[in-house]
Amino acid sequence: MGQSKPSSRVGRAGSCEPKYSETAIRILDAAEGLFAELGMEATSLRLITQQAGVNLAAVNYHFRSKDALFEAVFLRRFGPWATECIGELDALEKRVAGGKEPLAVEAVVMSYVRPALALSKDPACGGAMFVRLFSRVLVENHRQLRETLSRQYGELVTRYTQALGRALPGLSEEEVEWRMHLGFSVMFHAFAGNDILKVFGPSLVSARHPDLIVKHIVPFMVAGLTSPPGGTGGCARAGPQARAGGAHRG
Repeated sequence: MGQSKPSSRVGRAGSCEPKYSETAIRILDAAEGLFAELGMEATSLRLITQQAGVNLAAVNYHFRSKDALFEAVFLRRFGPWATECIGELDALEKRVAGGKEPLAVEAVVMSYVRPALALSKDPACGGAMFVRLFSRVLVENHRQLRETLSRQYGELVTRYTQALGRALPGLSEEEVEWRMHLGFSVMFHAFAGNDILKVFGPSLVSARHPDLIVKHIVPFMVAGLTSPPGGTGGCARAGPQARAGGAHRG
């Protein structure tokens, strides 16, 4: 049987996701929660069918395999977010001298933070659950999904690389990509709502409040993106003589 295709007949009113059949939506919703909580490998089709209230034949009919289901779960949320980001970037570049003048770094950051904030606050678009799933995808190896993302959404990375290159003309392309890599990783791990400090004890951080996350993460990301090139960490500052001196302390 072929994989379920988005339908124009059935879907949630005002939803930001593609329209699927009612049965497919039940399967997608159940799988999304389980994948976010347990990860793809630990989630069985049996668990998904029990949670969705369907039989295995329904999953096979709509999605063919667990890998294909995982991809559909991810892309129904990621696709609209990526489209929003590109739209924000298009509007920003149009406002700034028709795409010829340098862009403000904070404006570029906000063009993908705003859609991420909206996504994290809207359960109909996956909300914090999907952001947690996204943070899993960043660290787990899902080769089929990564190939699909590269093929279908490579433009997203290309456009942001170009935009940040315009905003940071003093940086090499490699340095821009490193900073993008770190920035996207920090953003999605932050929006996932993991109270990392509370693992070790009491904390003043409220990591499950998206608006507070934006308040703190935007200046943090801008500072990182605009820091001087060439590495200014402790080892870089210390130089070879200081490192050699440290070796003699033993």
